[in-house]
Amino acid sequence: MPPFVELAGATVRLPGGRTLLDGLSLAVHEGETVALIGRSGSGKTTALKLVNALLLPTAGEVRVAGRATTAWDPIRLRRQTGYVIQEIGLFPHLTVARNVGLVPELERWPAERIAARVDELLDLVGLPPIEYARRYPHELSGGQRQRVGVARALAADPPLVLLDEPFGALDPLTRAELQREFRALQARLRKTAVFVTHDMREAGIVADRIALVDAGRLVALGTLAELHAAADPTVRAFLEA
Repeated sequence: MPPFVELAGATVRLPGGRTLLDGLSLAVHEGETVALIGRSGSGKTTALKLVNALLLPTAGEVRVAGRATTAWDPIRLRRQTGYVIQEIGLFPHLTVARNVGLVPELERWPAERIAARVDELLDLVGLPPIEYARRYPHELSGGQRQRVGVARALAADPPLVLLDEPFGALDPLTRAELQREFRALQARLRKTAVFVTHDMREAGIVADRIALVDAGRLVALGTLAELHAAADPTVRAFLEA
């Protein structure tokens, strides 16, 4: 089977000449979670934005489901991709149920199907719908809002989920709890997922493999055990931190 997501020599250069990604090649297989880890400015989020065509490569190619992102209708690609970000991005004037059901609504699902899907997902992320569906984002804790963000990303049952520092703004206990819950959720759903983080511990919990990026280039790729066996000084620095 070909990779579900593939960056093949992906390069992003800004008009002024600054290079954000420099020939990055990475394959993510169907049902696999790969964590992108690196310092701030290393190119992690740039790589993520290439996958759902928020950015296009200036050289190389990015493929999703065997098709170059330049050949996708970007709206169709994004609606088939769940996206979870640190700021969550819930609409404050919509209830939890409306936030979760937004993409199915855009996809013109019948109302009964949307309601059933919202209830299913709120249960799945530990927010019983009878208690939370009618609440508004300001009535939730940070961890609860992040759970709603995950439910919204999964609402239309996308094959691909992208997560950009999704738990970074949470307190340590809530963050650890959501890391474990994400891993358990992935064991059930087996979505293809790319998870951006700067925390090696988090990467080891949530991901099957870890890709270390530095200055726009791939430095190392492997399981946490394989990275522990690596001699590269950049890998050692992240492990020791």
